Amino acid sequence: MTFAQAMLLAVLQGVSELFPISSLGHTVLVPAFFHWKVDRAAPTFLAFVVALHLGTATALVVFYRREWFSIARAFCTSIVRGKMDGSRDERVAWLLVAGTIPVGVLGVFLEAPVRRLFGSTALVAGFLILNAAIMFLGERLRRVERGPSSRPARRLEMLPWPDAVKIGLAQALALLPGISRSGSSIVAGVLFDLTHEDAAHFSFLLATPAIGAASLLELPRLFAPAARTILGESVLGGVLAGIAAYVSVAFLTRYFKANDLRPFGWYCLLVGALALVLAATKVIS
Repeated sequence: MTFAQAMLLAVLQGVSELFPISSLGHTVLVPAFFHWKVDRAAPTFLAFVVALHLGTATALVVFYRREWFSIARAFCTSIVRGKMDGSRDERVAWLLVAGTIPVGVLGVFLEAPVRRLFGSTALVAGFLILNAAIMFLGERLRRVERGPSSRPARRLEMLPWPDAVKIGLAQALALLPGISRSGSSIVAGVLFDLTHEDAAHFSFLLATPAIGAASLLELPRLFAPAARTILGESVLGGVLAGIAAYVSVAFLTRYFKANDLRPFGWYCLLVGALALVLAATKVIS
C-alpha cells in the first residue's frame, strides 16, 4: 500500500465498523475497485489492521467513557457482593457479558476458515447483498410487529438474558466479510422489542469488548519484525480510524433516535450488486 491508500483504509475502517455496511466487506472491495495491489495475508497488512481496530475500540471506550465506568464499577461490585441488586448499570453489564460470549466462542473456532473467504470478491459482494436483505427483512418484521396490538418497546435494561445471547449470536455474523456487526445486532435488538436507539446503543456497547479483545489477541503482530516497516502508518492509521469511529458513533446515536436501517440497506444492495457484476465480468478480482 501507499501511504495515501493506508490512510484512506483507516478512515474507511473507522466509519464502516460502526455504520451497518461491513468494515470487512469494504476492506476487501475498495482495494479491488481501485485495483490496489494489496496482499491481505501479508504480516504488515495484518499488523496495520490490528492498529485500526485498536483505534476504533479506543474511540468507543472514550465516547461511552462515563457509562463504561459505571458499568465496570457495577459489574465488579456485583461480583464482590455475590449477588445482583437490580440496578440499571449492573444489569447492562451482565447483558453485555451474555451477549459477548457467542462472538467470543464462535470467533475462536471460525476465524481461520472464515479468513479464506476474504479472497473472493464475488463472495464478499454476495454477503453485502445478504446484509441488505437482513436489514430490509428486519425492518419489515418490525413494522408488522408494531401493529395496533403490538407489545410496547422495552428499555435496554429490561432485555431478557436469552435475548442478549441471541443478539450476540447475530453480532457473530460479522465474522463473514460483507455482513455488518452493527447491522445484524441492531436488527436483532429491534426484533426483541428494543427501540432503534436502544438497539444501536447496545450494539455499540457490545462491539467494544469484541473489537477490543480481538485486537489485543492480535497485538503481537504489531511488534513483529516485519511490522516495524509500517509503524508510522499503523500509529497514524489507528488515530485516524479512532477519530472516524468517534464521529460515526456520535452521528449514529442521533440518527437512530428517529430513523431506521433501510437507507443503509439500499447502499449495501447497490454496492454489492455493482461489485457482483464487476466480479462476474472480470473487471475486478
